Parts: sequence; structure tokens; C-alpha cells
Amino acid sequence: MEFQDYYATLGVSKTATDAEIKKAYRKQARQLHPDLNPGSKTAEAKFKSLNEANEVLSDPEKRRKYDELGANWQQQGAPAGHAPGAGRRRSRNVTPDEMRDMFGGSAGTQDPFSDFFHTFFGGGAGAETDHRAAGRSSRAFKGRDIEQPIDLTLEEAFLGATRRLQSERRGNPRSVEVRIPAGIREGSRIKVAGEGEATPNIDGQAGDLFLIVRLSPHPRYDRRGNDLYIKVPVPVTTAVLGGEISVPTLAGTVLRLRIPEMTAGGRVFRMKHHGMPVARSTDERGDLYATVEITLPTEVSAEARAHYEALRDLELPK
Repeated sequence: MEFQDYYATLGVSKTATDAEIKKAYRKQARQLHPDLNPGSKTAEAKFKSLNEANEVLSDPEKRRKYDELGANWQQQGAPAGHAPGAGRRRSRNVTPDEMRDMFGGSAGTQDPFSDFFHTFFGGGAGAETDHRAAGRSSRAFKGRDIEQPIDLTLEEAFLGATRRLQSERRGNPRSVEVRIPAGIREGSRIKVAGEGEATPNIDGQAGDLFLIVRLSPHPRYDRRGNDLYIKVPVPVTTAVLGGEISVPTLAGTVLRLRIPEMTAGGRVFRMKHHGMPVARSTDERGDLYATVEITLPTEVSAEARAHYEALRDLELPK
């Protein structure tokens, strides 16, 4: 039989401790796990070799025989006419706690592991019968989850929206309606269940589609969290004498803002509860901040010029 260097497979030395072997095995098992490498025959083969190496080196008696006899370690004491390792190889059982420790999850949560994983490791706390193992191995993997961006305007994020996506599963094109909740933020993920990658098996469960939100820049508003910022033009006369200006909102309404006399450019006024809706909240909103921008007239009439000149004369030192 072909010799397999179990130490090289795990990437440890022949003097490695049990703890070092366990650590090396878990590190590679995370990378080669079939659920993370769907459809990869190479990863599956390496995963099996890794498990075989761990099965031998983590067992003190098997490791001793392997170190003494090498490739012939299983032949010692084998019955006549029976080839060592004949038949289906079964790996040692791995408990659910060990699986969660290696691949994530916590006690009491839904089992995150594929049927292949359970079949290959021989079940959870106890050995699984061949009948149950065969039933598990016949099931298909869940398809791979897919991520793709979705571009939204700030108005769509403010009001909420509905998008129709064209989906094609197993050659059957169809339209899928996706609801965009009001208040959604940049980088948020919208899950569309069952619209990910399909599996080769017709009975297999498709993965999920995750839409990653990208907000297009707005020409007037700047969003910061749930607050909105807008620059509002204020005539120089209103800034000096005081008055009212109009402030538009994303909701389509217009607010009246009182400008005190002698207001300097850059001053910020807070307008409570006129910002973005807070996602998953029925009535909570951010604030709208209006920043004053002093504007000069584009044209000056003869009468206005006379008033500006008179004002200038008043400001000149006596």
C-alpha cells in the first residue's frame, strides 16, 4: 500500500505533542471543510487525508504502531486473507461540541454542518449506522450563498422601496420582488432566501442571495448615520437683519427656518426629527442640520447700489 506521511499531512514533527497535533488538525480542517469548498474534489481529498492522519496520530496505540512499522502498521495482527483497511474506511466519531469548537457555533444552536460532514465523521456523540450514513450521503449540499451590490438613491433609502430582480433557477427565469426597508444604511445586507447558487441535485436546497447596499451621492444632502446635513443659501441682507428662509426635506415638505440678525456664514441650525428614519423603528428619526451659506446678489440695481454705497459710507471711519 502507498505510504502516507501522516506527520507531513498535518504539518507537524514526529515529536509533536497531542496538543500540537490537535491544533494543527483543527487549523487545516477549518480551511478544507467541504462546506467551505463546495464542489472541490481536491479539498475533499485533502480533507479525507487530513482526517485519516489525525485518526492515527491522535490515538496513542495507533501512533505507536505507525511510528514502528510505517506503511505496514495496520498489518500487525490482521486475520489471514483479510486485507488491512478493506471495505469502507470509517473515521473516529467527533462530538458536536468538537465540531462547534472547530467551525464555530455554540451549544444549543442549530447544527451548522453539512450532511457530508456528519457522514464522514460518523455522526455525533455515538456511531451512526451504515443505513443512516447512506441516507445522509445521498443528500445534496446547500448551494453557495451569493453577494451582489444594489445601488440606491438617498430618497429610496429614506422612503423605502421595492425592487424587482430577474432570477433564473434551473433554467426557469422569473421575477423576484425585494423590499427595501426605510432607513437602510450603506453596507447593509438584504437577504433574499433561496436565490443564491443552485445545487446540481434537483432536490438540493439553493443558497441565499445577499444584496449589499450602496448609496449614491446626493447633490444636496449629506447623510451621517441617521442625521442629514444640507447647506442653505441666506442672502446677506437676511444674515444682517434677520428673517426666514425655506429648508426642503427629503420627505418632500418645506420647513421655515428663523434666521437671527447678524448670523455668520457656517452657522448650523438643528431641525429635530427631520432626518433619516431609524431602520426597524416606526417613529424614530434622526435630525436635519442646516448650514448657513451667505449669498451675494448676482446683479445690483442702481437703487440697490445707492443703498450699498450709503451703507459703505456709514462704515467708513470719520
